[in-house]
Amino acid sequence: MTGYDDVRFVTSDPRFSRDITGRPIPKMTKHFVPMDRAVSFVDPPGHARVRAVVAPAFTQSSMDRLRPHAQAVLDRLVDRLVAAGPPADLVRHVTSPFPLAMVSELIGVPPADRTRMREWAQTLLTRASDEAAAERARQVKETAGSYFRELAAQRRAEPQDDLMSVMVAAVDDGRIDEEELLALTTLMQFNGWHAVSNNTSNMVYALLTQDGLMRRLRSEPELVPKAVEELLRWIPHKHGVGQPRVATEDVEVGGFVIRRGQFVYVSYVAANWDQRVYPDPARIDFERQGPRHLAFGHGPHYCLGPLLARMESEVLLSTLISRLPGLRLAVPAQQVRWQTDVLIRGPVDLPVAYDDAAAYRAPRSATPYRTFVPPTRGGGN
Repeated sequence: MTGYDDVRFVTSDPRFSRDITGRPIPKMTKHFVPMDRAVSFVDPPGHARVRAVVAPAFTQSSMDRLRPHAQAVLDRLVDRLVAAGPPADLVRHVTSPFPLAMVSELIGVPPADRTRMREWAQTLLTRASDEAAAERARQVKETAGSYFRELAAQRRAEPQDDLMSVMVAAVDDGRIDEEELLALTTLMQFNGWHAVSNNTSNMVYALLTQDGLMRRLRSEPELVPKAVEELLRWIPHKHGVGQPRVATEDVEVGGFVIRRGQFVYVSYVAANWDQRVYPDPARIDFERQGPRHLAFGHGPHYCLGPLLARMESEVLLSTLISRLPGLRLAVPAQQVRWQTDVLIRGPVDLPVAYDDAAAYRAPRSATPYRTFVPPTRGGGN
């Protein structure tokens, strides 16, 4: 399904189930990316039960409290980019380490382990078309599962202010089981880096290659939130489609009957370019009116972290505009290399140049942000 209305219908109608574990379905990879107990494969009400454990960490008020710390993290990364001097790779210095640091800190992954988090995500989220690549992805799932099982054991012994401690308490309370904890952690950690890293890289590339867009944001920085929303709609960030749904009974959609047992894929990317909903969809329009885009999905399986992704994107674009005057590509646009073997499209690297970097004068936080105090063992949240 590719039309905006049809995609919304399929993703919100309970007759289309995401319980596809173990079914022989057509897919882009030879392996299932999520673990078997992942919330991606669970229908309501079980789906809501698992999400409810971590949902308080992703509210608007939580993001408002997190923003100053995100700014401090990002400023340190931009400091390093400036120290490297132009031309510098924006992916290496900023758009990759920034979301990795943010999601890792929320979950509780220590800095020393974050490089392998990135490497594991890159392997697991590949469009593995051969058995060797698929086997590497399966091994990563096992290794990551063991890692997070051990991290959970550490938090059970010594709880800290992080999501892992919250999820461990939920296991001890009987709200989720440990396999659900492992699947949810892996999903948040890997997707939370991979999606935001590639999407923010795509945003910067679009702003630097579409005439006048970056110049306008420099003159009207208050437009950054609107720009983020329009870029999320515009960017064709996925190489394909996500997990399918299976019809539990015959359902008519868009004049066609989907028979019970048939699989249905939806394309959020195509829906975001539906010209019946978004006139002239190929044009980036910061003032665009209309319904909300579907970049984060729709229905019960709507992405858990859109507020985090939006906040990170807004902080990143605002900081690049204010601190790197004259930011531009350091190579012709056609020379930018693109990833072709992963699920979410993005540049391999993004060489940039800029004029004299502006100094950052605001106070910086030296203390890691803490979202909440984890519940005591056996207590409520």
